[in-house]
Amino acid sequence: MAKWGEGDPRWIVEERADATNVNNWHWTERDATNWSSEKLKELLMGLWVEGEEGKCEITEVSKVEGEASINNRKGKLIFFYEWNLKAAWRGTSKSGIIYKGNIEVPNLSDENDMDDLDISVSLCKDEPETALLSLMRSEGAKKISTVLASYVDFLKTEFTQGMILPTANGVTKQQTAQATTKSNKTQIGSCSAAPPPPNTGVKIPTCKFSIKDTFLTSPEDLYRVFLNQEMVQAFTRSSAVVEAEKGGKFRLLDGNVNGVFQELVPEQKIVMKWRFNSWPCEHYATVTLTFTDKGNETDLKIECRAVPENEEERTRDGWQRYYCHAIKQTFGYGARLC
Repeated sequence: MAKWGEGDPRWIVEERADATNVNNWHWTERDATNWSSEKLKELLMGLWVEGEEGKCEITEVSKVEGEASINNRKGKLIFFYEWNLKAAWRGTSKSGIIYKGNIEVPNLSDENDMDDLDISVSLCKDEPETALLSLMRSEGAKKISTVLASYVDFLKTEFTQGMILPTANGVTKQQTAQATTKSNKTQIGSCSAAPPPPNTGVKIPTCKFSIKDTFLTSPEDLYRVFLNQEMVQAFTRSSAVVEAEKGGKFRLLDGNVNGVFQELVPEQKIVMKWRFNSWPCEHYATVTLTFTDKGNETDLKIECRAVPENEEERTRDGWQRYYCHAIKQTFGYGARLC
């Protein structure tokens, strides 16, 4: 499995630019097809909804067909994208019966508004009727629309870094030919949906801190909470990607938090590279979780190193509220904060 950042399709681009293009006069084009294909798969995989009928989850993205590109002309970015998507979903009723179905989105395009997106949800052939189909057609379709809107947002922010060059009078602000698509995103702390700042090569002042907390469960169960994708989705209340192995990637809270697991010692320790999406590009904190068995309880020590100095309060608050408190509330592991 590739480590985080290896073969990142963001850098597999075909770009034409003039080195003397100081006023952004010439036409610059960047192919975003490979990056977009991976981003769409990442956003859709694992997406789930739950209701009185049961739970449904996207289990496979079987088709990502299309293209995307960005053009810079006179300081304006013009976006082109057109995608035909197919995915498979699986539903589990409250009684434990499994149902399977398909999803198709044939018209994700810059020419269509997100409100006009055609999201077709169906059951596989020979599957009996189930109320889970209605759940997927209503709440599931809403979530799919939201994550596809976030793809457009990421395309207009994350992928476009460096496409607007300095002008003769200074640095120009990015101007886009289309309005930025709004999307509802689960955020951690005061995390904004703004794009990550460019990596300027300037050393970032950092700090470290630690948090101690106690959970009314075993180290085995608490360790599993951080590595089981369904459990992570439960306590974050949003879609997540969790590859529970050394070198495996994770992506939480609709992309606001991501990183890679560096060391996994069952029931004892998790070491990860961890970052907010809004941090400078490629800057990660090192977060170490240490689990100590206290009989009927487990002490958890969270050590965060290389956190940007101006992000200490937000990061500390995020770990306390959106990890510790959320885990206790979701799984009933509540205990007094140390």
